[in-house]
Amino acid sequence: MDEETGTIIREGVPSVLNAFDEFALNLAVELKNEVEEDVEIVALSMGPPQAKEALNKCLAIGADRAVLLTDMVFAGADTWATSVTLSRAIKNIGKTDIVFMGQEASDGNTAQVGPEVAAHMGIPQLTFVTEVESVNNSHVVAKKETDEGFVRIKCETPVMIACMPTPGFEPRIPNIREIMKAKKKEYQEWSHEDLGGDPSEYGLDGSESVVIKTYSPPPKGEGIIVDDEPEVAVKKLMDFFEDEGIL
Repeated sequence: MDEETGTIIREGVPSVLNAFDEFALNLAVELKNEVEEDVEIVALSMGPPQAKEALNKCLAIGADRAVLLTDMVFAGADTWATSVTLSRAIKNIGKTDIVFMGQEASDGNTAQVGPEVAAHMGIPQLTFVTEVESVNNSHVVAKKETDEGFVRIKCETPVMIACMPTPGFEPRIPNIREIMKAKKKEYQEWSHEDLGGDPSEYGLDGSESVVIKTYSPPPKGEGIIVDDEPEVAVKKLMDFFEDEGIL
């Protein structure tokens, strides 16, 4: 963490495809293989240049082309500024029927970006989706996890679907041929100039939330081990609790 800005330091750190996004991509690829219409899957990410590695994996898994939003103007973005950037990029890509997203990121764990993207785009949203059962020119039917179990929802498209990996999910491992084929697929990098708008609307300047302070939790002590007969051990523990003012 950057102690001055309270943001995550991403520069120089290897970028990986987190499980939520990988599950979402797998659902998209499975759906493309099932429908008869001509479908294009565009993998989109916002991050430093090394995020290209994660997008290359997306291309190998089955995405048709990839776009990386990389610009120092985007740095330090909170969920709001991130969703603004992603939603503008999606609109820049063109007509989109389904926006597949992971339920949350594996570092921030806010689960806010997907719904915020849907709000910026003015489209409905389905969250905690574990399966897409069917799709046609106007609707999608998805299975959604809730506290009480699962529900089946029919929703008009375009729609944002935030995906939740199932316990039995096994990530698809691309073979050598798919990895080599991915290198020939279209890959683009966009800056804030490609998306339009004022630079102050992006990154740290465009963020609506501010991290006041970050700190590491204090290390745990060695603890106390009482190795005596049960009655003696209980008395020692009670005496300790009383001495510490716990009881």
